[in-house]
Amino acid sequence: MAEYSVNGKTYTFDQPVKFSEIAETVYGKDNEFMLASCNGRLSELWKTAPEGEIKFYDISNKDGRMTYERGLIFLFIKAVNDVCPNEGVKVSCEYSVMNGLYFDISGDVCLDDAFVKKVRDRMDAIVKDNIMYEKKSLSTNAAVDSFLENDLTDKEQLFRYRRSSKTNIYDLGGYKDYFYGYMPPRTGLIKSYDLILYKEGVVLAMPEKAHGLTVERPVWKPSEKLFNTMAVSNNWGRMMGINNVGDLNEKIAEGKSSDLILVAEALQERRIGAIAEEIAKRQTVKFVMIAGPSSSGKTTFSHRLSVELMVNGLKPHPIACDDYFKNREDTPRDENGEYDFECLEALDIEKFNEDMGDLLEGKEVKMPTYNFKTGKREYRGNTLKLGENDILVLEGIHGLNNKFTYSLDDEYKFKIYISALTQLNVDDHNRIHTTDGRLLRRMVRDARTRGNSAEDTLSRWPSVRRGEEKYIFPFQESADVMFNSALIYELSILKPYAEPLLFGISKDSPNYAEANRLLKFLGYFLTIPAEDVSKNSLVREFIGGGCFGL
Repeated sequence: MAEYSVNGKTYTFDQPVKFSEIAETVYGKDNEFMLASCNGRLSELWKTAPEGEIKFYDISNKDGRMTYERGLIFLFIKAVNDVCPNEGVKVSCEYSVMNGLYFDISGDVCLDDAFVKKVRDRMDAIVKDNIMYEKKSLSTNAAVDSFLENDLTDKEQLFRYRRSSKTNIYDLGGYKDYFYGYMPPRTGLIKSYDLILYKEGVVLAMPEKAHGLTVERPVWKPSEKLFNTMAVSNNWGRMMGINNVGDLNEKIAEGKSSDLILVAEALQERRIGAIAEEIAKRQTVKFVMIAGPSSSGKTTFSHRLSVELMVNGLKPHPIACDDYFKNREDTPRDENGEYDFECLEALDIEKFNEDMGDLLEGKEVKMPTYNFKTGKREYRGNTLKLGENDILVLEGIHGLNNKFTYSLDDEYKFKIYISALTQLNVDDHNRIHTTDGRLLRRMVRDARTRGNSAEDTLSRWPSVRRGEEKYIFPFQESADVMFNSALIYELSILKPYAEPLLFGISKDSPNYAEANRLLKFLGYFLTIPAEDVSKNSLVREFIGGGCFGL
């Protein structure tokens, strides 16, 4: 006998069964689950379930969506290989753009609409055949030999620095590959996708979470500024000879991390200087609005931009939009009755616009400071009056939303969207999610500056992400410029700070699976000591020791 609890109800079987059988019993054969967990531990659906509390995840859940994404990527690579079996075609997943993944396809192939149609038709056929994603455990040495036989040199290089004696390889209809993370049970579940020829490559469109798998061909709309920002960052990586984690580890092992840091920081400094020059050329600009998701490095960026603005003859004044928070008792609450500090209505928009309007008119204004301990806005004698060359550098999550600056004409505003858009991938087929880099940044910073545990950060993160998707991402394309704050070496710096925090999460924690995933992810990286990181680096905002007092 085996007993399983699903949604508070107990189900009894004559013997232990697979997760997929439990899902069919409870939800029917047409369920769209990608992944399961038992007693908080994630598992693929083809595995036999131990007794306990079972949960199932579709693409509305983060883990389920990441599993779908991996299955879709593998399906696409398999289809390209089937269409071009002998042309030596190389497929590389570069980065995400909105709900799409951008791929570079090189080799003896004509990348046109006819090619895209052939690949999509092959994908459709594989989905119809409902092939299993088979998982095989090999010794790491045998896995590396397999990589070399299949010309997957990026994976061989990656595993050169892995200590694990065993490696899991996935097989899809005879095509073998390595993937970081779990796979769906079969291709029949990959119901919603599309291929779009775009720029020099192909976009693999993912289904929107809101629509689930009901739309066969999901809509993908290009995000030009975001794409161009990612493309520039990728080119920077190639210029430094780093396309993936294996390349990064190679540089570190060769003792070249100091040079790598210097070049990466110089490239970023040049970009900040170019933005400052563009602002200075627009002589009417009085408000530089900086917005971006959590742990993008907005504060350090605003300080470094201010330095560059001074080089251009301007007198910048940093202002935190958080100082215009409403008093705690006037803060709106969310659907759970908790204070919603991320909604626009949490700010005193009217007072902000009144003060900014007075500054434009040349009046002296008393500037507020928000006391986060008391939940009150305070006036501590700070005043401001704008002269001819004075300019305000405002940082806040709503900086790109015109409702926040409704009384200010566009000619006075210069909008900057900043985010840590990680340009590094694990290998050609396994991308690093930009949210993982920001999550690790926040975890390290909050432990250092606020005494928060990794448990606290992981518990809060889903709420933070919902706020970003609602209040920040919809406005990113309205920015005058985008700035990528990710540094190609930073995960090797963050690793020794983050690992002890993640190891502190107990096995009975609801965040244990996520902590375990992040630990496995960090295990791909060799460590770089922080001594060579400059005092004004954006990384210093998170690890400490910077020159801006953060």
